[in-house]
Amino acid sequence: MKSAGAALGGLALTPTVSASSAEKRYLVDLESASDGVLDGLDVVHDLSQIDLAVVEAQKADAEGAAFSKDVELKFDFAQAEDNGNGDEPGPHKLSQLQWDKQSQGVSGVHGKTRGEGTRVAVLDSGAIPNHPDLKGSLNTDLSKNFTGDGGDFTPWYNDHGTHVAGIIAGDDTNDEGIVGTAPGTELVALRVFTGPFAFFGDIIAAMTYAGDIEADAANMSLGVYPLPDNKENQLLKDSIERATDYAASQGTLMVAAAGNDGVNLDTDGDVLSLPNEADNVMSVSATGPVGYRWDDKGNGKFIRNYRAAFNKLDESPTVPAPYTNYGSDAIDISAHGGNYDTEAKGTDANWQYDMVLSTVFEWGDDDSMVPSYGWKSGTSMAAPQVTAAAALVKSANPDATPAEIRDHLESTARDVGSAKYHGNGHLDIEAALNESM
Repeated sequence: MKSAGAALGGLALTPTVSASSAEKRYLVDLESASDGVLDGLDVVHDLSQIDLAVVEAQKADAEGAAFSKDVELKFDFAQAEDNGNGDEPGPHKLSQLQWDKQSQGVSGVHGKTRGEGTRVAVLDSGAIPNHPDLKGSLNTDLSKNFTGDGGDFTPWYNDHGTHVAGIIAGDDTNDEGIVGTAPGTELVALRVFTGPFAFFGDIIAAMTYAGDIEADAANMSLGVYPLPDNKENQLLKDSIERATDYAASQGTLMVAAAGNDGVNLDTDGDVLSLPNEADNVMSVSATGPVGYRWDDKGNGKFIRNYRAAFNKLDESPTVPAPYTNYGSDAIDISAHGGNYDTEAKGTDANWQYDMVLSTVFEWGDDDSMVPSYGWKSGTSMAAPQVTAAAALVKSANPDATPAEIRDHLESTARDVGSAKYHGNGHLDIEAALNESM
């Protein structure tokens, strides 16, 4: 299946995340340490901006200096194949399958701003610079790899970060592909994953760097749950909050996915979800429709009257997705992350259309990354909707602080149901740009 000069790829369902303490990696508190505490240690990241260092060392060498053990994340992606039932959308028509942008009225707000004059960091698995929908917005000079694996900011393993980047800033001027919420913003890809693995020490370093480059917002479609709420992990949370405090002081709003475990984070016992439960982080839950353009109900074939498609839905785009984490204290705002009907999977229905369509890549015969488009769902897809909205608000209000932008997005959010699933409400980009701060 081909569209807009690139393959239309398959599907990826919400990933599960596991974590374990990293051997021989420590977060060292420089604020309370004595002089020479790093002598003889292999310093991975010198984060003196936040009085922290990430080191590799034997436990005995780190005794008395360790702030906490580093924590390793692992994403396990459950893959699903394209069911092949969708008609092939012709050139320039992929945006007609973006229910998330249609529901948010994105094309209308672009008359006010497309995010010009802003910068967004994406802490993820990297992004490909040659994708037709990303190459105009991606700053390859500022983009960076934090893993130490010898590569650059481009992906090593999966297209998760590329998908997230397209949700934020997919090009709407190249007559092909998809549309991002803030196509005028500048993207900076900060790779923190080597394959499915990432260390929190590297993530904290990338968060600090996002502040250093004065990104207006930083997206973190990543995290770990559950972490025991013990002394060591509280120290890890404190390390993360040093980075988020620093980023906020530099003008960066941090946005994070709430996670895809389907649990109430308010009543889950003595466990932590990080980084979304850290201070100065906006935590986002996911919603999505059921029945969007299944069998082209009410639409004909890919006509532009998307309102007819919304009139035929079984579930509204603001319905909480079954996988999303929730909790009135843990969630700040909900946004479109995609849905899927498990009973419809494998049938003739176009069930994949309920997921979020964005930029991805496929592996070519020579191991090259071939630009493509595909569907994913998860709080990983909901967070960048909010991050991009923050860029739009910042573009329209250049003097606004991260706290003011966050408060504005939350105060203009729509009341669509219980705070348990939506926090302060559901992201309303039109209201955020139409109502003064």
